[in-house]
Amino acid sequence: MLYNTHYKEGKKVTFKKYNLNLAGLLFLPVEFDKNKKYPAIVITHPGGGVKEQCSSLYAWHLAQHGFITLAYDASHQGESEGEPRFIEDPASRVEYIRCAIDYLTTLPYIAEEKIGALGICAGAGYTMSAIQTEYRIQAAAGISTWNPGHSARHGFPGVHIQNFMKKNLKETAKLRTREARGEGPFYGKYVPETDDEIKEDTAVILKEAHEYYRTDRCFYPTSTNKILITSNDKLAAWDAFQFIDTVAPRPLLFIVGSEADTLYFTGDAYSRANEPKEIFTIKGATHIDLYDKPEYVNQAVTKLIEFFRKAIK
Repeated sequence: MLYNTHYKEGKKVTFKKYNLNLAGLLFLPVEFDKNKKYPAIVITHPGGGVKEQCSSLYAWHLAQHGFITLAYDASHQGESEGEPRFIEDPASRVEYIRCAIDYLTTLPYIAEEKIGALGICAGAGYTMSAIQTEYRIQAAAGISTWNPGHSARHGFPGVHIQNFMKKNLKETAKLRTREARGEGPFYGKYVPETDDEIKEDTAVILKEAHEYYRTDRCFYPTSTNKILITSNDKLAAWDAFQFIDTVAPRPLLFIVGSEADTLYFTGDAYSRANEPKEIFTIKGATHIDLYDKPEYVNQAVTKLIEFFRKAIK
C-alpha cells in the first residue's frame, strides 16, 4: 500500500447481526486501561471498501487520541458472513451500525453514553441515516459524504444519462427474473478494474476510485470490486438524508474536499439538517484524497478530534 492504513494494529473481533458474524477491528487508546471507561466511535467503510482501508486509517488516528474505535466489514462483504455476496442493501447497512453499537455496549470499558459515529463516502450516508433513528449515537461525522440512493436514481457525478433511473431499474428487474429462474447471481463493478476500462467520459470519482482500490495505492484482497446488480432497486428507493432535520440537537460534522465532484451531497445534507451542524472544507482535496493522503487526512483528523471531544465529552 502506498500509504499506511494501520489495520494490522486493530484487534480482530466479531459481533452479531442477527445470525451472521460480522468481522471488525477494534482499536484501543495508547496506554489503554481496562478499568477505565472510554468514549467510542463506530466507523463505516465506503461502498466497495473493507475495514482494512480508510476506515481503519481513521480508526487508528482517533484511537491515538483517547477514543476506542471500531471499523468493520458490512455483512455479505469483506470477512463478514452473508449470502448472496456483495449485496448493497442500505437498510441493512444502517442496521450494521446499530449492531456495532450493540457490541460496544457489551464491553465494560466503553462509556455507553459517549458513542459517536463516523462514515466515509457511502459509509457517511449510512451514518447520517443511522443517527436519525439511533439515539445511542451522540454525534456523527461524514467524510466525503455520499447519498447512495441518489446515485442509483441519477447516476454518478458529471455523467448525464437520460432516464437513468428507469433504465437502471428495468435492467435490475430483468436480472431478478433470471436469478429467480436459477441463473446468476449477476455482479457489476464498483469502479473500472483496469486502465483500459477508463474512457474519456468516465466520471472523475470513478477514475480516482480505480487508483485507490485497484492499484498498489490501497488494494486489499477482500475488496473485490463487485456489487450485486439487484441491489439497485433497494438503493433507488432510499434517501440517506430523509429525516436528517430531526437529528438536532445532536451535532453533525461534514468534512469535504474543495475539489470533490461530490460536494453537492454535503451541501444537500447540510441544508436539510438543523443546527448544530458544520461543514469543514479541506482546500485542494478531492473526494478520494481524504481516504488516505496524509496532507489531507491529518487535517480531517484534527477536526474530528476537536468535534468528537466537544460533542461526546
